[in-house]
Amino acid sequence: MDLSMSTRTEGDATVLEIAGEIDVYTAPKLREQLVDLVNAGSYQLVVDLERVEFLDSTGLGVLVGGLKRVRAHDGSLSLVCTQERILKIFRITGLTKVFPIHASVEQAITEPK
Repeated sequence: MDLSMSTRTEGDATVLEIAGEIDVYTAPKLREQLVDLVNAGSYQLVVDLERVEFLDSTGLGVLVGGLKRVRAHDGSLSLVCTQERILKIFRITGLTKVFPIHASVEQAITEPK
C-alpha cells in the first residue's frame, strides 16, 4: 500500500489528508510534504488520518517533527482520527498529551488550539 496525500485550505488552516500506510518507506514522503507546507508559511496544520491504514514509529516521528516545525512559528498541528487501532498507538506512546486529536476536520479547525 502506498501513501497518497492532498492538501486544501479551510479558513486559516491547511488540511493535509493522508491515505494509505505511514511506515519506514513512506514516512520520508510525509516529512517532505510537512516541510514544504511549513516553508510555504502554513503554520496551522490539520492532519487528517481517517484514511490511514497503518502507522508505525517512523510515522509518529515524522508527525512529532512536523509539530516541532510549526511550533517554531507559533503554529499548531492537530490530528483528525477516529480509528481505534491508530488512536491506540497515540495512547500507548503518550502522544495524546502532545497532539490535539479530533473526531473531524471541522472540529479541529473550530476548537481552540
